[in-house]
Amino acid sequence: MSLPTHIAIIMDGNGRWAKQQGFRTRIRGHEVGVEALRRTAQSCAELGVKYLTVYAFSEENWARPKAEVNALMRILVSSLSKEMPTLMKNGIKLQAIGKLDLLPKSAQRELQEVKDATAGNSTLVLTLALSYGSRQEILQATKTLAREVQLGQRSLDSIDETAFGQALYTHSMPDPDLVIRTSGEQRISNYLLWQISYAELIFMPVLWPDFSREHLEEALSQYAARERRMGKTSEQLNEKST
Repeated sequence: MSLPTHIAIIMDGNGRWAKQQGFRTRIRGHEVGVEALRRTAQSCAELGVKYLTVYAFSEENWARPKAEVNALMRILVSSLSKEMPTLMKNGIKLQAIGKLDLLPKSAQRELQEVKDATAGNSTLVLTLALSYGSRQEILQATKTLAREVQLGQRSLDSIDETAFGQALYTHSMPDPDLVIRTSGEQRISNYLLWQISYAELIFMPVLWPDFSREHLEEALSQYAARERRMGKTSEQLNEKST
């Protein structure tokens, strides 16, 4: 079966899950969502996926009720330390992208400690998109390249797709091959807009806390059945494979 090198996931549905389960707030959904991420990261490592990037907290999420944002930050800090044994056991290297300086200092410290501790792991690179927005990332990359031209560090003609990609948060990893969004919503929500230009998109009705290995394998089966032409024709691909 053809396996994606890089999977990106929009982990959607925590709040709706909590409401369906009868909880008074959305917080329990986020807590159980951490368990779903643990299962998914372990499964990806076992299956041979090399990169997993998850949309954990968007830049727009700062506008949510303060109590929910504070709870999300507390969950982030506590889960990072709790998940260290799982990361080490499965050879998972933790990274993060986004405006990380906006996170609480406690979250920044914990995140850096886990990143440092797992830096030598090589089975799977797990990247948390935190305080992340793709339009904001693209604007920042544009400003970086414009500043380099202004300072005489590069020419205008040197700016191509490769140079632009190197100015993005994700410069150290390949573009996603597969994007999965849970909860049944069918939109991208300002997530990796440049990077997913040729990714396969799969929208699944399951709410994120219920996402299991079986759901992951179902998505991988759908991915393997698709023909990734990258702008070419089926005939061209068949000629290349013969």
